[in-house]
Amino acid sequence: MEITSAEFVISNTDVRKCPATSCPEYVFIGRSNVGKSSLINMLTGRKGLAMTSATPGKTLLINHFLINKTWYLVDLPGYGYAKRGKKAQESIQHIIESYILYREQLTCLFLLIDSRLPPQAIDLAFIEWLGENGIPFAIVFTKADKLGREKLNANVQTYLKKLSEQWEELPPYFVTSSEKRIGREEVLDYIESINKELKS
Repeated sequence: MEITSAEFVISNTDVRKCPATSCPEYVFIGRSNVGKSSLINMLTGRKGLAMTSATPGKTLLINHFLINKTWYLVDLPGYGYAKRGKKAQESIQHIIESYILYREQLTCLFLLIDSRLPPQAIDLAFIEWLGENGIPFAIVFTKADKLGREKLNANVQTYLKKLSEQWEELPPYFVTSSEKRIGREEVLDYIESINKELKS
C-alpha cells in the first residue's frame, strides 16, 4: 500500500465524539514507551504526525488520522504507566475500554510489544481481555533494531510460545523498527488486504 495522504482529524476522550463515518479503523495501542508514535510516523511516512516524546504516557486521548481518505489510523493512550495517579490510570482505562468495546468501526487492533522484553503480565492480561471480548487483533513487535537477529528471533518465539499456552490459534504478528523502517510494508499490506476484503 502506498500512503498518499495522512491527516489529523480529531482528538477526544469520548468514543461518542469519534468521526461519524463508516470508514474502517485500525487501532494502535501498547504500554507506555513502546514506540507507538514513532511507529505511526514511520508507517504513514509523516515525521510529525503523531507526537513522539521522551516522557512515557503522553498520549491521553483517542487520536484519529485519516489515511488515503479511505481509512482511519487510531492512536489510543498507552496503558500501564505507573507514575500516573490512580484516578488518571482509571480515566485512561475507561477511554481505552469504551473505544475498544463500543466503536463499531474498529476493524483491527495492533498491539505493540517491546521486542527487547520478556512477556509482561500486563500485556498478556490485555491480550486475554481482547480474546474474551472477541476483538480482532495483531501483534507488532517494536524496536527490532535494538537487538541482534538471533536474540530478536528468540524473544519473538518465546512470546509466541507463551501465547500458545492459552491460544489454539496465534494472532498475526509483525516485527518492526521505526528507525530502520522494518515491517512497514508488511503492516500496510495487511491493512490493505483487510480493506479489500471489506469491499468485496
